Amino acid sequence: MRIISGKYRGKHILPPAGFNVRPTTDFAKESLFNILTNSYDFEEIRVLDLFSGTGGISYEFASRRCPAIDAIEINPQHVAFIKRMAKELKFDQLHVIRNDAFKFLDFCKATYDIIFADPPYVFDSLEPIPNIVFTRNLLNKDGMLIVEHSDNNDFSTDSHFIDRRHYGGVNFSFFK
Repeated sequence: MRIISGKYRGKHILPPAGFNVRPTTDFAKESLFNILTNSYDFEEIRVLDLFSGTGGISYEFASRRCPAIDAIEINPQHVAFIKRMAKELKFDQLHVIRNDAFKFLDFCKATYDIIFADPPYVFDSLEPIPNIVFTRNLLNKDGMLIVEHSDNNDFSTDSHFIDRRHYGGVNFSFFK
């Protein structure tokens, strides 16, 4: 895994052996951030990274000087790794919170410009994510929810769905 752009462009991040994660591919990340660059000034937004895994998406935002990133991850080893990398890279704006993503959404009082959710592809309950985000009003005006998922999920009937992009085995569904 590597950081695609920003201050740490090209920096390789190697999670410890035995991590049971599926980091977003470099090709998919680059495509996603090309889309986001056209809509957001990264230096002025607040981001929520749900199901952070290795923290790859959070590092991308931090490398682009995003001032506020909350990374939510339940696995204690993954949390420790993300915190260690944030400290090593001096990403002071990256706040790592050990919690279940759904429980976090239930008590979250903050609002965000971008919410990125990348649950495990074998996760059974992806469909409620957009409903929770919009019911709880967790997005700022012009904010966007992005859900990464496998080919097996289809959000096109959701009233907030705006687009789906497919990059190899990676799919991003966009909601506003």
